[in-house]
Amino acid sequence: MKLFLCCGLALVLAAQLSGCSDKPTNLALGTLERDRIVLKATAAEIITQLPISEGSEVHAGDLLLQLDDRRQQALVAKAAANLASAQANLTKLQNGARPEDIAAARAQVKGAEAQLVEAQKTFARSETLVSRKLVGAAELDSARAKRDSAQASLDKSRDNLLLLTNGTREEDLQQAEAQVALAQAALELEQYNLGELSIRATGAARLDHLPKHLGERTSIGEAVATLLADKTPYARIYVPETHRLTLSSGQELVVHVDGLEQPQTGKLRWISQDAAFTPYFALNSSDRARLVYLAEVQLPDSAANLPSGLPVQVELPHD
Repeated sequence: MKLFLCCGLALVLAAQLSGCSDKPTNLALGTLERDRIVLKATAAEIITQLPISEGSEVHAGDLLLQLDDRRQQALVAKAAANLASAQANLTKLQNGARPEDIAAARAQVKGAEAQLVEAQKTFARSETLVSRKLVGAAELDSARAKRDSAQASLDKSRDNLLLLTNGTREEDLQQAEAQVALAQAALELEQYNLGELSIRATGAARLDHLPKHLGERTSIGEAVATLLADKTPYARIYVPETHRLTLSSGQELVVHVDGLEQPQTGKLRWISQDAAFTPYFALNSSDRARLVYLAEVQLPDSAANLPSGLPVQVELPHD
């Protein structure tokens, strides 16, 4: 539908420019325009604030529309808690074991040594008694098992003490540091997503349109605010095919604005390579005159206060 309307407009302009006699004109018709900045929703949330009304002048950073951020606030809090946990684990590994834990491990080693000495003496007595045939072999086997168990317990206690006194492995520290970096990145991402729920002006402009109302839910990617750049307007015109070869970017053209007595001198900043309207029939000499090319002519700074939408006529150079 939109494409049909654009083509229809181009066709009407082409007919006006060419006239009934098909004699080309030296004027290109159009309107004053400004660059449009369309801001879109980044989440499907309810609009909770619309602090600035349409038509107001805004500056970079001004809040135009606020989406409900309670869900995202919770995600930010969760990410912050994960970061705190990762940082605490890293600090624990960097500090190593507490003195109390090391002292307890040393005490366990001493206790295991004492048990081993006792088990060794019991085994030696059992060997003597067995050699004298005062006790059975089962008594010796039991004493041997207790001695070996005491030796294993001592080895385990010594290993635990070394684990505490040697400090954290370098690989464990690197892994903990990576976890902290990962949690930090996740927090920054959630904070960025939180900021995206506040639709703000990206520069000095005029708030042209707010298509949604307070309390409505947006869709992701839906346009929620339209700004008109706070810059000097340009003339958007349709150039007849007969004048296409006479124009090039940077060329100065005389612009007549309705309601303004003095003409303005603008510069052609862009012209389309493709015709805005192409007939369905063969492009004979008569049909070609109906082709028009969309172009933009930048006005001087003195025309900065002119409103958008005013009709304009641009003088085209003669062949």
